[in-house]
Amino acid sequence: MKAAVYRDHSKDPRQVVKIEDIDIPKPKSNGVLIKVEAASYNYNDLWGIWGEPIKIPMPHISGSDAAGTVVEVGDNVTTNIKVGDRVVVHPNLTCRICNQCIGGQEYNCRSRMVWGFQTGPLWGAFAQYTHMPEVNVVKIPDNVSFNDAAAISMVGMTSWHMLVTRADIQPGQTVLIMGGGSGMGIAGIQIAKLYNCNVIATAGNKEKMDKCLQLGADFVVNHRESDWHNKVRQITNKQGVDVVYEHIGKSVFQQELTLLRMGGTLVSTGATTGYDSTIDLRYLFFKGVNLLGATQGTKAGLEEVIRWVSKGKIKPVIDTILPFSRMVEGHIKMADSQLFGKILTTPQKL
Repeated sequence: MKAAVYRDHSKDPRQVVKIEDIDIPKPKSNGVLIKVEAASYNYNDLWGIWGEPIKIPMPHISGSDAAGTVVEVGDNVTTNIKVGDRVVVHPNLTCRICNQCIGGQEYNCRSRMVWGFQTGPLWGAFAQYTHMPEVNVVKIPDNVSFNDAAAISMVGMTSWHMLVTRADIQPGQTVLIMGGGSGMGIAGIQIAKLYNCNVIATAGNKEKMDKCLQLGADFVVNHRESDWHNKVRQITNKQGVDVVYEHIGKSVFQQELTLLRMGGTLVSTGATTGYDSTIDLRYLFFKGVNLLGATQGTKAGLEEVIRWVSKGKIKPVIDTILPFSRMVEGHIKMADSQLFGKILTTPQKL
């Protein structure tokens, strides 16, 4: 089969990521083999190629979002997953037996790994075939395309976990969605509106700002302007926001903290502009705010997102679809941040 493999790290993906011929994997006894029809990009794909911030198994196949068809099942598969099923991958690999896992909090499992980022060698979405444990696949309805399933799975599941599970959003709250033009931001806007929240989104240019409004945001500001946080404060009549949905990091973190109202919540899942942020602790204890972290999400959360996609209430947004022979272009485009929505590659189309 064809797979996008890298055997060394580089800041330039074109130098290390190559389409190679490797063996089709065999599913384990409790696993399934999937013919990958669509796979989407995430920022952790770049981290893997760059070799930071953590070490990863080499040689490596990146990709944490995959949708396709089950073509083989292991001898001990006990669920109703069968050959021919259309599925999407739940990329949160956990032990499934610890107290956290059996308590419905697999995102807190000490053995947790992000599939396609921490796994390997040679185990990720950017390949014509991949294998997964049976418990890490979710069936997709016939009215949900492979492209849409791959585009929403990671960002949708993570956004659901951030807003619904961790921040416990409630109707009528004001939610600030940072980076509204990203895959995470697009999912966050729609989930917050699904809960009838008032949404203020941020984006980096007018085109993206307009598209955030089309997605349902009530207000939008340009986070590249130095006074963006003052504009958010004005929108809230200086009352602040109930929830900040954060995945940008260092460049905006301190301003986000000042925008929380008394008892408000900031929930963070990433730091694309840097990790070493500082905070003014007075905002933490005087205002009684909550700082929450979130990574990945539950299989149940992914199933909820796919259900709402099938109902047309959450709509995946796809910026670019690349044939597999040109898939490295997706890494370059993501690094440049010149996109609105997800980038996909189609491994069966070279």
